[in-house]
Order: sequence, then structure tokens, then C-alpha cells
Amino acid sequence: MIVLYLLALLIALAGMVVLDRRFRLFFWNDARRAAIVLVAGLVFFLAWDLAGVGGGIFFRGETSFMTGVQIAPEVPLEEVFFLALLCYLTMNIYGALARGRTR
Repeated sequence: MIVLYLLALLIALAGMVVLDRRFRLFFWNDARRAAIVLVAGLVFFLAWDLAGVGGGIFFRGETSFMTGVQIAPEVPLEEVFFLALLCYLTMNIYGALARGRTR
């Protein structure tokens, strides 16, 4: 079982954390609000994925770089980390833009 994709996602998430901490963009600005927004985003996009799988639109891609662990039919473990990365990236960008507007 190769976990390169999961490792890459975790490294990218670590980069988001470093940027967030350095510039106080998201969690380091308001941790409670950030956690709520991140969880809400994850729930929304996981529901979106499940609806897409249920509708026959989304399918799990086969690659040797993934763990092979599925949290639901056609939804790999890595999807949760990918969606977390997208949500965190979006909120860091929003934080940076909001900070730039106030200056």
C-alpha cells in the first residue's frame, strides 16, 4: 500500500498551517470560527461527493499512489484530506484578501 497522495496532501495541509500561523489568516485569527467554517465546508463537500456517487457521476480513480481505504463507496480516504485542503486554502486566501482590504 503506497500512500504518496495522502502524504502529498498532508504536506500541503502543513504548508497551509504554516502560512496561516505566519500571517494569522484563519485559525490563528479566530480558531472557533475557523473550525466551524472548515467543518461546514467538509460536510457540504462530502455530501456533494456522496450525491455525485449516488447519481453515478463521481467514481473513485484507480491509482497505486492511494491507500485503497474507502470511507464510503467510491469515496477514498484521501478525499477528506483533499477537501480539507481546498477549504483551508480558500479560507487562507479569503483571510489574506480581507487583510489586504483593511490596509
